[in-house]
Amino acid sequence: METSVPGGLRIGALSKRAGVSEHVLRAWESRYGLLSPTRSPGGFRLYSDADVRRVQRMRAYIADGLSAAEAARAVLAEPDGAPAAADPLLVRMAEAGGTARLRSALDDLDERAAHAVLDQLFGALTVEAVIREVLMPYLRELGDRWERGDVTVGQEHFASNVIRSRLAALSTGWGAGHGPRALLACPPGELHDIALLSFGLVLRRSGWRVVFLGADSPMADVERTAGALGPDLVMLSASDRSRFDAIRPELVQLSHGRSVALAGAGASMELAATVGAQYVDLDPATAAERLAQR
Repeated sequence: METSVPGGLRIGALSKRAGVSEHVLRAWESRYGLLSPTRSPGGFRLYSDADVRRVQRMRAYIADGLSAAEAARAVLAEPDGAPAAADPLLVRMAEAGGTARLRSALDDLDERAAHAVLDQLFGALTVEAVIREVLMPYLRELGDRWERGDVTVGQEHFASNVIRSRLAALSTGWGAGHGPRALLACPPGELHDIALLSFGLVLRRSGWRVVFLGADSPMADVERTAGALGPDLVMLSASDRSRFDAIRPELVQLSHGRSVALAGAGASMELAATVGAQYVDLDPATAAERLAQR
């Protein structure tokens, strides 16, 4: 887990302190010169409290409707002591139009516009807030629209792939560190892993190490990996109950002597109790936050 060190903050610690992903921080530094890191003896970039304040001000300006470039110019024109905007205001302003703008871009198959919206959201909100307040509600709505025939299979696949690729880009190096370890997988036949990916991202931001097997994972591989790594938690997620029903004996075996959790629309309290697992019925971000607080 990234922490503060003498002389400044590593980028992971800056990300947690300011509530902006490392990907966006690097972009703001390289494109706009927003941050002024020094170098540690080992060559790592170290960021100051002034950098934290500039990132917070950048979030505030973007939430007010400025482009990233305009926001950066405004921040750099301010004295470093300018106060940061309150997070609740940022949340309300970003949420108000974020889902609608994302929906419009993805319906139009406009990848560039969709990433621009995601840039603004991740710049104004924490990763947890974007997942909980924008992405998960959007994906639920997308599924409902697909069932009604309001969007095509192509539109649904395009939208899911854009969102998944963006979240996956934030997951690099998430197995490193010394915190508790989680093994995350979807059972055989389950192809929807965005919620599980989101859970892993938030868990990683709380200091956990994550081993992500992802969609359609053979249970033999899940069992083998769990036996080799001895994770503190094995999480399985499925959108269809039949995926879990097909592997009940394997779930009982996996849960023997291990902490196993079942999540997604396919999970239930009855099923979890039957196989000796925990039942998780919260959204991915909240579930990960609560687990990390234990």
